[in-house]
Amino acid sequence: MADQDEFIIDGSSSAPLTFVLAHGAGAPMDSPFMATIAQVLAGDDLRVVRFEFPYMRARREHRGRSAPDREPVLLATWREVIASLGGGRQLVIGGKSLGGRIASMVADETHVRGLVCLGYPFHPPGKAPGPRLKHLKSLLTPALVVQGTRDSFGGRGEVEKYELSRQIRVAWIDDGDHSFKPRARSGRTQQQNLAAAIDAVRDFVKALQP
Repeated sequence: MADQDEFIIDGSSSAPLTFVLAHGAGAPMDSPFMATIAQVLAGDDLRVVRFEFPYMRARREHRGRSAPDREPVLLATWREVIASLGGGRQLVIGGKSLGGRIASMVADETHVRGLVCLGYPFHPPGKAPGPRLKHLKSLLTPALVVQGTRDSFGGRGEVEKYELSRQIRVAWIDDGDHSFKPRARSGRTQQQNLAAAIDAVRDFVKALQP
């Protein structure tokens, strides 16, 4: 069972819904990106819980650069966290890149209320989509994918050609890369794009609230 003492929790303990947020492959749960998303979304009506996969906890403890855990470990960690928080319809799950991808693989089986993927890694940069796309074709859980239009893991021009489940809605972030950062010449800032991403998540989650 996951140890809740290792979670970061924002928002009210009496909130009707909890958003469980997992980090991406390279940055921890308290990175500026993760902290901004969690702290701005959290409030009386939404509790946000952040956790780390075992390899990221090991990095924190040993100050090393251990590789991400293998997929079975990542999946098991998500299942343990969901169970420790009461599971199912009380939760919306998701995360940044890797965290969101693994969440999408357990969403249906754990019967969560919704799924949010912040920068979904449809494929490694420069490669064709493969297994990471397959399960999204039949996903039953209501889902939001927030994606930069020029994300190297899946930009707008290619993702709009994919055959995705009707349960998936994609919110596009103008000129955003994998972390929603725009180019200077776009006239936009990363703060603006993060705000747009947060607004999209807030609207999606609000529609799911019991």
